[in-house]
Amino acid sequence: MAASTGLGYDDLPGLLTLLTGDEKHDRSSFSTLDVLWVLYDRVLRIDPSAPDDPERDRFLLSKGHGPTAYYAVLAAKGFISTDALRGFGDGVSVLGYHPDRLLVPGVEISSGSLGHGLPIAIGVTLGLGAAGVDGPRVICLVGDAELEEGSNFEAVQLAGRLRLGRLTVVVVDNGSSTYGWPGGVERRFELEGWSSVRVDGRGHDVLEAAFAAATGDRPHVVVAEVRS
Repeated sequence: MAASTGLGYDDLPGLLTLLTGDEKHDRSSFSTLDVLWVLYDRVLRIDPSAPDDPERDRFLLSKGHGPTAYYAVLAAKGFISTDALRGFGDGVSVLGYHPDRLLVPGVEISSGSLGHGLPIAIGVTLGLGAAGVDGPRVICLVGDAELEEGSNFEAVQLAGRLRLGRLTVVVVDNGSSTYGWPGGVERRFELEGWSSVRVDGRGHDVLEAAFAAATGDRPHVVVAEVRS
């Protein structure tokens, strides 16, 4: 897990106020806040002093078009300075409207183009296996509307067939998809062989338990429902 900076969850609203640039995609970003906090505070094995450690867990934010909550959590956990938040999107800041893996410590992929993150997560998972790196988990955060991009469900199908047990996807379901899915988005994953759980996307304890519910013998999806 990320090391402590002395900043906690209650400090996040104050950090978010420092991000004053345009194009913040507030609803898209803020719906991810609790999921991101639980991941970095309780789940991910990643150290800001060694962000390139080969044994680290890999977190991929596919929903990169709304990165402000992500930046606030990275600052709270010591990956970037809190002062860096003030320059968000100003043209010279490392914190752009989409996160850049070459500029921001701890960012695994440059993201924001919808439908890219989950296929990349499969590649990362397969790459770790090919390299003989057995410990790290790969966790990818996507949005419910983003799943309407067809490339995602090709990835869901492939991961299920390959039984990629170290892969977990968290879908932040804020009700923004156009058509939805019969039985809920998790049903689409289940049909392809994934384990699944739907939880309150603001409940920290239930989110932690949902990530811990991965069995390791097949991919796992956590649907985090957020309506406010």
